[in-house]
Amino acid sequence: MKRLSRPRWMPIDPYVLLLLGTVGLAALLPARGTAADVASGASTAAIAFLFFLYGARLSTREAVDGLRHWRLHLTVLVCTFVIFPVLGLAARGLVPVLLTHPLYQGFLFLTLVPSTIQSSIAFTSIARGNVPAAICAGSFSSLVGIVLTPLLAAALLGNSGGGFSADSIVKIVLQLLVPFVAGQLLRPWIGTFVARHKKVLGLVDRGSILLVVYTAFSEGMVRGIWHQVSAVRLAGLLAVEAALLAVMLLLTWYGARALGFGRADRIAIQFAGSKKSLASGLPMASVLFGAHASLAVLPLMLFHQMQLMVCAVVAKRRARDPEAPEEAVPPAAPAGQSRPAVSTGPLRR
Repeated sequence: MKRLSRPRWMPIDPYVLLLLGTVGLAALLPARGTAADVASGASTAAIAFLFFLYGARLSTREAVDGLRHWRLHLTVLVCTFVIFPVLGLAARGLVPVLLTHPLYQGFLFLTLVPSTIQSSIAFTSIARGNVPAAICAGSFSSLVGIVLTPLLAAALLGNSGGGFSADSIVKIVLQLLVPFVAGQLLRPWIGTFVARHKKVLGLVDRGSILLVVYTAFSEGMVRGIWHQVSAVRLAGLLAVEAALLAVMLLLTWYGARALGFGRADRIAIQFAGSKKSLASGLPMASVLFGAHASLAVLPLMLFHQMQLMVCAVVAKRRARDPEAPEEAVPPAAPAGQSRPAVSTGPLRR
């Protein structure tokens, strides 16, 4: 699939610009009354459709093939769902000095979100690492996160995150898990169609996320939530997130070396284990946080752009390592798995 590439002079992912534009639209023209009800219903349907597409895209055969490298995938899962949350809990000591309590709740939620897929693959390929491992690691993380992220959020955020309850779990199952399973079950019949229309479905995918963002931020504007955020608090949040990213990049690289992984595997672990998925996190936040979703997704949106900019630099430096292969050819994919095209286009997940 041919993707739009951003100009070399543009340091910001164009899709992030669209997200910011959507936030601006919600600030100027928030949905109210009947329009808010329509937007909320459309957002709910969009979330379900998103996870249906995720299920239809994930090849069960690729996932089974990837199990052969279980140590690498387990390492990525531990980084994503254990180390990240521990660091998020440790940041509780920064309230109220650097973070307000609502911003901290969003920051903690950020640490519970699954890893990325597309950007992990692209950066691993640029750095000449183990691309098939990055594909499987990102897919496993997204699959596990559908179940584990809501459970971790319920356990660590409790009622302060927007009213976690049995009803929240039911919503997660109906809006996220059921559509995902339906996509997997229907994959034998619709998998070819999905693969053939990747470009169109990709636009629907991104458009659905923009709708979720608009609905969440509109509700935040109507309720006056954004008056709680100041420039100083945003600067504090950015500083905390920069520290979090730096720690995870160093930990995944040197920790993987201590565990005995080779260079190609360390690269896959670093890029899959240090990032968080905007595409998975936004719909989950909308379901879990309800009226408070706008502040909950702000830390994730900022971290998303930061990780793309920093990891782009790291990937290029990794490609120039003395021990790097002479040619930027990804390792052969496991049986039944095609080699992905290298792209530096919108890296959203």
